[in-house]
Amino acid sequence: MRLTLRRKIVNYVMLSLTGICTLFAVGMLLFILGYLFINGGRSLTWDFFTQLPKPVGETGGGMANALLGSAKLLLVATCIGVPIGFLAGVYLAEFGGSKFSFVVRYTTDLLNGVPSIVIGIFAYTVLVLPQKHFSTLSGGVALGIMMIPIATRSSEDFLRAVPLSLREGAMALGASKARTILTVVIPAAKAGLLTGIMLNLARVAGETAPLLFTSFSNRYWSPGWNQPTAALPVMIYTYAISPYADWKQQAWSAGFVLLMLVLAINVFARMVLSKRGHVVR
Repeated sequence: MRLTLRRKIVNYVMLSLTGICTLFAVGMLLFILGYLFINGGRSLTWDFFTQLPKPVGETGGGMANALLGSAKLLLVATCIGVPIGFLAGVYLAEFGGSKFSFVVRYTTDLLNGVPSIVIGIFAYTVLVLPQKHFSTLSGGVALGIMMIPIATRSSEDFLRAVPLSLREGAMALGASKARTILTVVIPAAKAGLLTGIMLNLARVAGETAPLLFTSFSNRYWSPGWNQPTAALPVMIYTYAISPYADWKQQAWSAGFVLLMLVLAINVFARMVLSKRGHVVR
């Protein structure tokens, strides 16, 4: 009797603790969203998305150049980080069973733990200093390096989730290993791979430190790929520490826009997985 009562008490206490922690986690997100909406969302105007920043002392303007700059940086990062990470993930999932694959996994995990500011310093030393100028390309390379380990491990996980029977069936019909991977395994995991790419983009979209060393910033349009460019996270940092009230207000608006973009990417990624019947790992 006492043992049963004790189990009920422990069960009630643990359920209460987990419920409180869950409410705290969800409440924190809602608090941040609400706080950003109150301070930044309500002041969003069409000018914010279409106009360049105004000179110091003038109110108004927008961050159209930063929005475009962030898109360009993410495009370069995707073109660098996703192919390398995907191919590495294919190797680890389909051919990884040796000591070398263990080293690759371990190195990938180490790279994933490197602080973003260290990656920024590395890109600054390797790319910016030899060129003697900041550029969109340098910033994209820095973000692309950050995407490699996430793309590698997510690709490996989703490819490993494909049932072994599909591989065996394809090879039983005479398909080679390479053909089986290209025509059976990758198509079967494409929803998960797409989700991994989107979550990877959401991961690096808000990075600021690497861009301070590489793409720097620009208050005007940045044509091409070899010039400094503005990015939304850097503009938020610059405006937030400024002494101007209008700039601080625009920093709140930019923070709200960035958070909503990241939230939209995450929600869309979860929807893709749920429709395909996958489980997010």
